[in-house]
Amino acid sequence: MKAARIHGPGIVKCDNVEDPKMKEDTDIILKVTATAICGSDLHIYSGGIPQPRPMTLGHEFMGIVEETGKAVKNLQPGDRVVVPFPIACGACFFCQHDLPGHCENSNPEHYGPEGGLFTQKGGALFGYTDLYGGYDGGQAEYVRVPYADFGPRKVPDGLTDEQVLFLTDIFPTGYTGVDWANVKGGETIVIYGSGPVGLMAAKSAWLRSAGRVIIVDTLQYRLDKARQTTNAEIILWEGDGKNVTEMIRTLTDGRGADVCIEAVGFEPDRNFLDRAKAVINLEKGSPKVLEACMSSVRRGGFVSVLGVYPTTYDNFPVGQFFDKGITMRGGQAPAHKYIDMLMNVVQQGKVKLNDIITHRLPLSQIADGYAMFKKKEDNCVKVVLDPTL
Repeated sequence: MKAARIHGPGIVKCDNVEDPKMKEDTDIILKVTATAICGSDLHIYSGGIPQPRPMTLGHEFMGIVEETGKAVKNLQPGDRVVVPFPIACGACFFCQHDLPGHCENSNPEHYGPEGGLFTQKGGALFGYTDLYGGYDGGQAEYVRVPYADFGPRKVPDGLTDEQVLFLTDIFPTGYTGVDWANVKGGETIVIYGSGPVGLMAAKSAWLRSAGRVIIVDTLQYRLDKARQTTNAEIILWEGDGKNVTEMIRTLTDGRGADVCIEAVGFEPDRNFLDRAKAVINLEKGSPKVLEACMSSVRRGGFVSVLGVYPTTYDNFPVGQFFDKGITMRGGQAPAHKYIDMLMNVVQQGKVKLNDIITHRLPLSQIADGYAMFKKKEDNCVKVVLDPTL
C-alpha cells in the first residue's frame, strides 16, 4: 500500500509498504478515504519532536472498516467511521475520567507519571513518533486502529468525508480550548494563531455564544481566511507583538481579554535573537506566544494552551501568572469526550468545518503538501489528502 513516511527532518515520502495486520482481537483495519496534514505533524517534519526511524504519519483520518477483530462488537466491515486522534483503551483510570490522551495502556514503553519530552509520556497518538506509542498513522491507504470499540465513531448518512474529517482532532481541540475556559456567553475571546486549530477555536467560541472573537496572526492571508470562515475580528502581529497586547487592552476598556487561546505552540515565527536565546537556554522553540497570551488576558482571566510545548523554558513569567490570578490549562484535547456532541452539531448544520480547506491532493503528492504547509506557500491553510488516488 501507499503510505506517507517520515525519513528525517524535512523528508516525507510516499512509500510502498506492507498492508497493516491486526495484532489484537480489539483491532480493526480501516481503508482510509480521507486524511489531512496537521500542524502537529510539522513538529515531526521540522525535527522539533524527534523520530529516528521511518514511520507512517497522520492522526487525522477516516474511512471504511475493512476487517474487524474477534472481540470488536460495535463495528462491522463496511461501516464508515471517523477516528479520534488519541489511542485509548476506554477502561483505565484516565479513560474513565474523560482523559483519553493519558491512557495508561496504549503506550506501555514510554508511559509514566513524570511527563516531558524525553521523560515519561502519556497515552499513544496515531502517527506521532515512537515516544507516543510508535503506531503507524493514517496518511496511508490502510491503517490499524486499536481499541476499536472505544475510538471510532460511525458517520451518519448524508455527511461527506470533508464535513466530518476534522472531528478527528482540530474541531474537538478548538472546542476544548473554549470549554476549558467555561465560556458561558458574552466573553471576549482572543485566539493566537489562525491556523486550522485557531479557526476551529473561533468557530467553537461562537457556538458557546462568545460576545467577541479576535484572531491574531503574523500572516495577512491567514487572517483573511479567518475573517472569511469565522467572522472574527483580526489583528496582525507586528515586530515583537507588543502592538497586539496594546490593541486588545484598548478594545476591552484596558482590562484585557476574558479568555486567550494559544493555538501556535513552541515553533512560532522567530527572529535571530529569539533563536539565539533558545540555543543558549537549551530550549526547543519559544514560549513567546504563550507569554503574549498571559499579557493580553485580563486579571482573573483564563489561558487555554492548545499548541504543543514539549520542554522547559527559562524565565517563564510565574510572577505575572500569580499577580494576575490567571487560570491556565493545556494538553492534548480529550477528543473522545466531545466527538459525539460535535458530530451532532455538524449534522444539525450549526457549524461548517470544510471551508478552511485550501488544498486537496492525492497521497502521492504528500511531499509537496508538507513543504507547502510548512512554508505557508500558495496561501496554504489546510491540506486534505485522498489515499484512493
